[in-house]
Amino acid sequence: MTSVALYTVGSVLLVSAVSLAGIALIGLSDDAFARALSILISFAVGGLLGDVFIHILPEISSYGPEFFQSASLIILGGILLSFLLEKIIHWRHCHSPDCPEHPRALGLVSLFGDAVHNFSDGLLIAGSYLVNVPTGIATTLAVVLHEIPQEIGDYAILRHSGYTRSRAIFLNFLTALMAVAGATLVLLLQKTLPNMERYLLPLVAGNFLYIAIADLLPELHKQTRAIRSAMQLLVALAGVAVMFAFRAME
Repeated sequence: MTSVALYTVGSVLLVSAVSLAGIALIGLSDDAFARALSILISFAVGGLLGDVFIHILPEISSYGPEFFQSASLIILGGILLSFLLEKIIHWRHCHSPDCPEHPRALGLVSLFGDAVHNFSDGLLIAGSYLVNVPTGIATTLAVVLHEIPQEIGDYAILRHSGYTRSRAIFLNFLTALMAVAGATLVLLLQKTLPNMERYLLPLVAGNFLYIAIADLLPELHKQTRAIRSAMQLLVALAGVAVMFAFRAME
């Protein structure tokens, strides 16, 4: 169990650090930024969906048909919970530095929403590692992939809200560290609540499905040129292929 804790803490720290790397894309030209972001989002879609259908659902099914019936309701609950959370905080992930949906007044709301989101990421990563290490690694990669475009939007919101570059980066990093808090909570409760990974995995699936389908795919539809659409599909398939590779590790 010590190795699981080390993998978990290392992964959430990696997520916290790597999520800020996407901010470097802000300095690119508009065209280069759009191309880079399209690739990242496409790969994230493939990674998220691949993790759900290649890792998580087969793992849930291994617990037996009776549990799978309950798990399907938890997956649905995870989707609705993700939707409700965004409604409550009046905030959706934005993947453009000039997103018109986020007025300046939403800077603090964005920080709150990002903190809650990262806390839940920590819960999901830790729950995945309780299943086995390959599933935890695959889930961590999927989280990293969707965190990068998310953090670009969060950074842009803070800058438009009047924060300096250094303060926006610092606050983004603080909210990213909430993933550590979420993972720590799961590790502390694993003995008190045995088999809780069985209930966290369906939540992972619901959350990832919501992000991929409701959040990321609409961003890809904004580009309609045939060659870019084909590139998006190929990159998404590459994300799925990576998840197949992790499946082979199990």
